[in-house]
Amino acid sequence: MSNSEDEREKIRQQKKEKLLEGEESTGSGQQPPAEPIEITDQGHFKEVIDTYDVVLVDCYADWCGPCKMMDPVVKQLASTSDAAVAKLDVDANQALAGQLGARSIPTFIVFADGEPVQRMVGAQDKGALENVIQTASA
Repeated sequence: MSNSEDEREKIRQQKKEKLLEGEESTGSGQQPPAEPIEITDQGHFKEVIDTYDVVLVDCYADWCGPCKMMDPVVKQLASTSDAAVAKLDVDANQALAGQLGARSIPTFIVFADGEPVQRMVGAQDKGALENVIQTASA
């Protein structure tokens, strides 16, 4: 592990200990799930961004090559980052995708405290996504 990875792991451990002690809470006090959350509709989307402090939303389509390429990275981020990770199928949720401005896919949108704070379009490397999550968490 690199020094930055070691440091992130120490921070995660400290946050986890504080949560267990009841000194700190995230959103509604729920830890983000270790798997991506599949967004089913606009109400579910609103619930997810209101529940967690930081949410990375992956706007994707099943037929999209770059989206398929990003899927393992998105799953890994869900299991290792302090942010909740949500996946939004733009074909199944066209109206919501339009409201979010997902005109090209994949589009990644980071929400902090229910507000969009960062948008990235196209395939990204894991480090870039980790950086925007970390920035939103600060």
